[in-house]
Amino acid sequence: MNQQVSWQDRWQAVIHKLRIVLDQEEEQQLLVELAQSSSAKVVGFVNAHAMNSIAENTGFFDALMKADVLLRDGSGMALLYRYRGLVHGNNMNGTDLIPKIIAAFKGRRVAFWGTEEPYLTAAAERSAETFGVQVASCHHGFEEPERYLQLANEIRPDLIVLGMGMPKQERVAALIREAGLPVVVVCGGAILDFLGKKVQRAPQWIRKLGFEWLYRLLLEPKRLFKRYVIGNPAFMLRLALWR
Repeated sequence: MNQQVSWQDRWQAVIHKLRIVLDQEEEQQLLVELAQSSSAKVVGFVNAHAMNSIAENTGFFDALMKADVLLRDGSGMALLYRYRGLVHGNNMNGTDLIPKIIAAFKGRRVAFWGTEEPYLTAAAERSAETFGVQVASCHHGFEEPERYLQLANEIRPDLIVLGMGMPKQERVAALIREAGLPVVVVCGGAILDFLGKKVQRAPQWIRKLGFEWLYRLLLEPKRLFKRYVIGNPAFMLRLALWR
C-alpha cells in the first residue's frame, strides 16, 4: 500500500471490507462457511486497537486487508459505525466467536500457535476435550513469521488458531494465505491465553456493558496501559477528526 494513502482512507477501506453480522442465523452461516471451506481463508477481527494500528502502520494495514473475513469487534467499533450512520450489527468478539469456530471443526486437525507454556498446551488440551478436535500442532508464538509458514506446509492442518497478538499474527496469516494452502487461519489475539486459563474473562454483566477492556486493564495494567489508557483516547480523537 502506498505510504501516501491517508489513515482516513485506510479506515474507510477497512470499514468497507468488514463483514457485518446481523443475527445468530448469519453467524451460523459464517461458521458453516468456514467449516466447509476447501481453500485458503483468513479470519481477522477489527477493534479500536486495530484501527489505531492501521492509522500508524501501513504494513499492518496491508496484511489485514488480505484477510478473507474481517469482523467488527468491540464497543469502540460500534461507536464508529454509529458516528458514520452505519448499521453495526452484532459484536463479533473473537473471544466468544473463536471457540465456536473451533467447535465447527470437530473431529478435524487443528494447530494452535501462540502464547507460551504451560498455557499453550492447556489451551490445546481444553479445545480437544471440549470441542472434539484433533490437536495437529502446538507451537509458541515467538518465532519469525516464516517459521509458521514452514509449519503450515509441513503439518497441513484444517484450522490454524493464531494467538500472537497484533500485528504479528496478521502477518503470519497473510503469508499462509499468499501460499494458497487449503487451511482456515484465525487471528485470535489473546484467545489461547483465555482458553489456557492464563487470563480470566470479565463477568458476563461487565461484558454486556462493554467494559471488558477495563476489566482486562485492571488485571494487566502494565501490558495493556498503552493499548487502552493511551489508545482509547487516540481512537476517540481520530474518530472526531475523521470526515
